[in-house]
Amino acid sequence: MLNIVLPLLQAGGGAAPAGGGMGGGSSMLIFLLLMILIFYFFMIRPQQKKQKKIEEARNSLQRGDKVVTIGGIHGKIVDVKDRTFTIEIARDVRIEVDKAAISFNEAELNSKPESKKEEKKEEEKSEDNE
Repeated sequence: MLNIVLPLLQAGGGAAPAGGGMGGGSSMLIFLLLMILIFYFFMIRPQQKKQKKIEEARNSLQRGDKVVTIGGIHGKIVDVKDRTFTIEIARDVRIEVDKAAISFNEAELNSKPESKKEEKKEEEKSEDNE
């Protein structure tokens, strides 16, 4: 991409075009605006959407949900506070972690919240049957 931009920048720095001086500058401005739009739609906007999904997923977590922290600790949520979760990682071993420390993979982010609730109900039924 740099190979495309450098010759265009060098071409704009030479003698004034025969059309009156504004022809080269306006095409360069259009090119710059086009590049900004491309960066926005292919890099910035998808990242913003992903961050929003992660935030929604963190806010939808409840007691009893199984989670994995960014550090790789697996556990079950036993308490939810404004900014933290208390996670039970073993019998009578609990840690308090920031909500931002909970990680999600792509499959978890793309699954619908209703399907998570159904899976949770099925797990509870299977635990009750045992």
